[in-house]
Amino acid sequence: MTIPSALNRDRAQSLPSDFDALMQRIEATARKSGARAVAVALHDIESGTELHFDADRWFHGASTIKVAILLAVYGEIDSGRLVPQSRLHVRNRFLSAYDGSPFRVLADRDADSEVHAAIGKTMRVNELALHMIATSSNLATNLLLDVVGLETMQQALEGLGVAGVDVRRGVEDERAFEHHLNNRVTAAGLAALLRAIADGRAFSPAISRQMVDVLHEQEFKNGIPARLPKRVRVAHKTGEISTVAHDAGIVYPPDRAPYVLVVLTEWDPDDSGRSATIADVSRTIYEFLHEVPGERREESRA
Repeated sequence: MTIPSALNRDRAQSLPSDFDALMQRIEATARKSGARAVAVALHDIESGTELHFDADRWFHGASTIKVAILLAVYGEIDSGRLVPQSRLHVRNRFLSAYDGSPFRVLADRDADSEVHAAIGKTMRVNELALHMIATSSNLATNLLLDVVGLETMQQALEGLGVAGVDVRRGVEDERAFEHHLNNRVTAAGLAALLRAIADGRAFSPAISRQMVDVLHEQEFKNGIPARLPKRVRVAHKTGEISTVAHDAGIVYPPDRAPYVLVVLTEWDPDDSGRSATIADVSRTIYEFLHEVPGERREESRA
């Protein structure tokens, strides 16, 4: 496991000096977890700190790719080609990215039943975006991806200079999956995407704030937020399938500027402890960024 890292010490005078100890703690957490792989990317907006731990390793994206689709949807809203209140026909028939064959999103594999209940009716674009993020609706995801298109979404990513996020198909496109046409992400790529949103550079400050508001509605909180103080808000998107568990978000402590954190993990299908590993890494990062200069955490060395 490679551990690339960098710290901009000129802009990080308020941070503790034991950056190497932080990397060691993350490595120890990854090793103890039993995961096949753990990748971490951190960007601290306040200090300029950058941490990369296997951050260029590719993972199956699972539902974290929905952040890229959210970006494309709000890009179309910014351009005026979509209106948040525009109503879309809710259907459950899509065409495979591999050969154009039709497929459906299975209701019993979707985390959100409300969108399935609306089949044959209409829902607003902003409603579908909220369902896509907050409850990870696969049906809402495919409806929105069909509206904006893969090409538009990739252009949105490229416009922000984001590499490391590769969306090639809709969710549950089994035909494409069988032919290795998969959505992939790196921790560094997702961090760059979320940093653009956090900085207000994703089309405009107003559009960026709207995307942050949607990400704040995430209902699955067993990852990055789980071991943080309750007063800390997290705008994030989780993703989990049989072999991966991820969380990627913007963390808003009440007493400092926010930071972007992405934790990606890969597992054997029967392994447990996935969310706990993400939560442990998140807590380690939080403690590091909040440590008073010069103090030593004796409990971390026990």
